[in-house]
Amino acid sequence: MSSIVLYAVGAIACGVSETLWQLIAARFIQGAAGATLMPVGRLVLLRTTPKRELVGALSIVTMPALLGPVVGPVLGGAIVTFADWRWIFFMNLPIAVTGLFLSWRFIPEVRETDPPPVDIPGILLTGLGLAALIFGFENLSRDAISPLAITGLFAAGLTALAVYGWHAKRTPHAAVDLSIFSKPTFAASVLGGAFMRVAMGANPFLLAMLLQVAFGLSALAAGTMTCISALGALLMKTAAPPILRRFGFRTVLLVNAVIVGLSFMACSLFSPDWPHWVIAVILGVGGFFRSLQFSSLNGMAYADIDQDQMSKAATTSSMAQQLVQSVGIGLSASLLTFLMRLEGETRLTVAVVSPAFTVIGAVTLISMFWFFRLPRDAGDEMNDRKPS
Repeated sequence: MSSIVLYAVGAIACGVSETLWQLIAARFIQGAAGATLMPVGRLVLLRTTPKRELVGALSIVTMPALLGPVVGPVLGGAIVTFADWRWIFFMNLPIAVTGLFLSWRFIPEVRETDPPPVDIPGILLTGLGLAALIFGFENLSRDAISPLAITGLFAAGLTALAVYGWHAKRTPHAAVDLSIFSKPTFAASVLGGAFMRVAMGANPFLLAMLLQVAFGLSALAAGTMTCISALGALLMKTAAPPILRRFGFRTVLLVNAVIVGLSFMACSLFSPDWPHWVIAVILGVGGFFRSLQFSSLNGMAYADIDQDQMSKAATTSSMAQQLVQSVGIGLSASLLTFLMRLEGETRLTVAVVSPAFTVIGAVTLISMFWFFRLPRDAGDEMNDRKPS
């Protein structure tokens, strides 16, 4: 409930911002609030749902979150086309009030009987280390800060994370429990899934650059087309549990990784003279199969996690997802800058943006290295799947 209130305060601050730095500071507040909402909400589910029902429960609980990508591009496009951009932030307020009431009404106050001490040094080391890496990475293609400063950010980030690794081995209640990466299902979900989530972060950014900048579509038209992808994702949510029960995590992840990679690469074929409905259909099919992949990854992550590790597993998984999606945006921005220089262009064109989808699609296929190493019965307990 505190996180929801803080997020609403951040939204108000964004809406009344008068300068770029005020907006950045307000977005920082929103980011901090959102970072606590995600793992806590998932942990409530993990602690109240039997493992064999968890995949279906995770699929259901993420459906409302998918309404954002469905409604957001259309509504956001309409706001910036016909009204004031500030309403993009003010529209969070009724949602926050609703969430606050539902949390107060339905979520019990559950406390640990003997909570471990908070690892303040670990929080500072991981937070500063990851923030420095992301900030450095996202500035690779910009002239906002000097190359020396970017190098310093990378050095500081890597040093902080290396010190944290040393710290975690000597701290029983480290902020991020690195030992859970020894479990193949969790490692495949977080590390292998990272290459899928890089593309998830890159895709909305690249589509906006392609449809709005290169094709010249309005924000409303581009938003209407891209929301079809989220509609495809919503349709998959009900189909994911029976598919996983029939074929198992390993087979689904391997086969679907190829389909997802090809669906990203297909976006490189888009042309301004293509009918909009054809582009929308391809985006919808891509969203359908990406949703299956992420449902599989999210469910499998907790297959071998003990109950006393659930909290740190949920936090670690959520933190990794946020990190790699940010990396995806930074990677795609850097890639566009490189391709623009390679083409000798001074602005974004179709010839510049299209190859980026092929590269991002190829990146997703790297995840198969982790999926191949999974046992055939990996995560079967989560699906209530019978041995074949």
